[in-house]
Amino acid sequence: MVQYNPKDWLGFIFRIHKSDTFRKLWPMILLMLIYAAGIAYLEINYWKWDEKNNIRNISVMYSLLGFVISLLLVFRTNTAYDRWWEGRKLWGSLINNSRNLSLKLNAMLSKSDSQNRLFFKTVIPQFALALKNHLRAESTRLELDESLHEELSLIDHDKHVPNQVASLIFNKVNSLYASGKITGEQFIILNAELQSFTDISGACERIKNTPIPYSYSAFLKKFIFFYVMTLPWGYVYNLGYYVIPVVGFIFYVLASLELVAEEIEDPFGVDSNDLPMDKICGNIDKQVKELL
Repeated sequence: MVQYNPKDWLGFIFRIHKSDTFRKLWPMILLMLIYAAGIAYLEINYWKWDEKNNIRNISVMYSLLGFVISLLLVFRTNTAYDRWWEGRKLWGSLINNSRNLSLKLNAMLSKSDSQNRLFFKTVIPQFALALKNHLRAESTRLELDESLHEELSLIDHDKHVPNQVASLIFNKVNSLYASGKITGEQFIILNAELQSFTDISGACERIKNTPIPYSYSAFLKKFIFFYVMTLPWGYVYNLGYYVIPVVGFIFYVLASLELVAEEIEDPFGVDSNDLPMDKICGNIDKQVKELL
């Protein structure tokens, strides 16, 4: 995720970050400029359809279409941002629940119970790591403490690893209750945090596995393409050669909005504007070890 100063106007305007849409779109913008220049040259010097047919008012139609496409893009951007923000809230909840579980276990377990403390100190942060790798479809091999090899060797890395890690934590808490190290009331108190792990995992998977409907996304891209491709025909009669930069700028704005929406609608990836899950996992690991 890009860290920046929102008050640095000059940095925004004159610095081109690697995630800037202009870096990705400049070849297409150049093609649009060449295309618009060709249409303007042919119309002004050869075709002269405006003089023959008096069709200057065709630009009114493009104004109406521009209003429609702006509404579509607003909906598209808001929908994508809602998905990004919901993902951020879910990972914020994971941080808080990991802390709460560690706080409660620290109070319930005796200071001399180093074995169980070491287990939770190691495995609780591993749930966040496993969930991150699961959402990014990366390898789910866990970097685990060798002293916990016996418990963690039961994990099947070809199956749903976050569920298995959560099950491992729950089984350990249940064994503490069965052995009398925690009471039934304490077990119920811990259950809320244990259940939240799978709730957060399921909610993240819902965002990950439910993209914007294909028909809507395809329609919007086609709309932008045909709108921009026909812009030179609609405005060359009024703007002349000035239609070239106008078309290039309009294409940059519309395509950038769609590009940004595509990037943030899946907040669990590795793009520059995706959630900083590596940093979050590191914070969870650090804070759980401090609490236990």
